[in-house]
Amino acid sequence: MCTEPHVTRRAALIGGAALAATALAAEPAVASRGRGIHDLTYPLTTRFPAFSPGEESVRRTLTTVEDDGYYMQEWRIVEHTGTHVDAPGHFTAGGRLATELRPAELLLPAVVVDIAQRAARDPDTVVTVDDLRAFERRHGRIPDGAAVLMYSGWGAKVGDADAYRGTDAAGTLHFPGFGTDACEWLLRHRRIRSLGVDTLSIDPGNSATFDTHLALTGADRYGLENLAGLDRLPRTGTTIFVGLIPYEAGSGGQARVLATW
Repeated sequence: MCTEPHVTRRAALIGGAALAATALAAEPAVASRGRGIHDLTYPLTTRFPAFSPGEESVRRTLTTVEDDGYYMQEWRIVEHTGTHVDAPGHFTAGGRLATELRPAELLLPAVVVDIAQRAARDPDTVVTVDDLRAFERRHGRIPDGAAVLMYSGWGAKVGDADAYRGTDAAGTLHFPGFGTDACEWLLRHRRIRSLGVDTLSIDPGNSATFDTHLALTGADRYGLENLAGLDRLPRTGTTIFVGLIPYEAGSGGQARVLATW
C-alpha cells in the first residue's frame, strides 16, 4: 500500500520560503540582460528622507512569533514619504483621492528624460520644454497618456537626508524637478497621465509656490515621487504599473512601482 508523505506546516512554510528566495534570486539576472521587470520602489524605512524633518516614518514591533505566535509591526507613516503617489486632491481642492484613481490610470507607458549631467552642476535645474523637444527629436514622440519620468541621478544622495533634500544654510531645499512650462506643454500637447521624479517633489526643491503640482493636479493628473533606478530603464518603450495603496480619503500614498519593457 502506498501512503502519501506527511508534510508539516513548518516544512511547507520553509519550502515556500525557499521557492520564493529562488524566484527572487533569479530576478536580477533577468534585469541584468537589459529586459524584464524592474522595481522602481525604495524600501520604506524609518531612515528614508522626508520632505520636512519630523515627517519620517516610525515603526515598532507589535507582536512576535516567540510571544504571540505571529510577527507584526505598527507604523506611523505620512502618505508622502518614500516612493509614493500625489493624487489630484493633494494640491487641488475637490480633486480625486487615492481610492478614486482607476486601475487603467495606474498601468501606462513611460518615457525617461535624462537631465543628470545638468543636475550634477545645478541642483536647481528643471526639465524644460526644450528638453522635451530634444527628447522627441532623438527618441520619437512621447505617447499620449504616458508617464514622463525625470532622471536626475539624485538617488545617489538618498542615504544622506540633508544631501537628498539639498538643504542650504538658510533652510532652502535644492533638487531638480519639472518646470511648470514643461508640465503644461505635456498636458496640452501630449495629454500625459503622470509626471514622475527621482527626487522628493515634482517641483524643484527651491519652489515656494508648487506651481508644477498645481498645474498637474489641477488637470486631474497624478505625480510620482522618490522613484528608484530610473537609469536602468530604456528611454522609451517601458510600461509601468503603479501599485498605489488605496488609503481611505488618501491625498496619495505609498506605491510599489514596477517597470517592464
